[in-house]
Amino acid sequence: MQSTVDGFSYGLVTPLVAYLMACLGGALGLRCTARAMLVTRSWRPGWLALGSAAIGSGIWTMHFVAMMGFTIEHTPIRYDWLMTFASLAVAVVMVGVGIFIVGYRGARGTALFTGGTVTGLGIASMHYLGMAGMHLDGQLTYNTFTVAASVVIAMAAATAALWAAGQVRGFLWSVGAALIMGLAVTGMHYTGMAALDVHLTGTAEPTVGGSPAELLAPMLIGPLAFLLLAGAVVLFDPLMVMGRPAVAPVERKPGIPAHTEAPRTVRHPAHHPARRTRRPLVHRRPRTPQNR
Repeated sequence: MQSTVDGFSYGLVTPLVAYLMACLGGALGLRCTARAMLVTRSWRPGWLALGSAAIGSGIWTMHFVAMMGFTIEHTPIRYDWLMTFASLAVAVVMVGVGIFIVGYRGARGTALFTGGTVTGLGIASMHYLGMAGMHLDGQLTYNTFTVAASVVIAMAAATAALWAAGQVRGFLWSVGAALIMGLAVTGMHYTGMAALDVHLTGTAEPTVGGSPAELLAPMLIGPLAFLLLAGAVVLFDPLMVMGRPAVAPVERKPGIPAHTEAPRTVRHPAHHPARRTRRPLVHRRPRTPQNR
């Protein structure tokens, strides 16, 4: 028996909150990525890892906030805890691979295409792995063409977001990149949900897994707390907010001045005929040999 699927049981509340969560994670993660491009290689892995965790947590939280409004007629939904948190790990790792590629190779050319592709695949993998963790009295089937379209949307939007983050031109570029990343996640999510068909096999209630309400608590305590912590790092680092490159300190060595000025251009006066200058007459005493 084919059942009716409703992805908006709470109206526009869950889609809007989910989109905001995706934008928050994207904004923090992309700013960390932009910051990593302005520091030395010793600090770069830390910033890129923080950005990967922020984006991964944001898209994972977005997915399950959106799933709060997902209901299936005539059957309750339960979630497998192990599969659910495995989707979080997959999201962080795959997004991290894409971000590290862009962070070290630059947001252009082959590196941008590869990083955006891997990041988009990480978003899609998180979504479908989280869907595989659903337990219900039925079977889930997907339309192949719509699934492929959702993956393409994720890869294209993720590539555009990484390109915008790589420009490092200020706060407005970060906001635009975060909005694009939010569209990548939410657009991919609801496109993938449109590809879903549910075929019920009976009316028995599944006995394994947790309800969507039970998943809400760890989502708020864990990933949201991390996003708030990452947000505090962004707020207390003015270089991340303004997007300006750091000024390298002047190295002081013995015998070398601390500040060196640029050589000044010496302007020669116009050519004038040579003038003869008279030297002052100096009266010298004649040297006479002395008789000893």
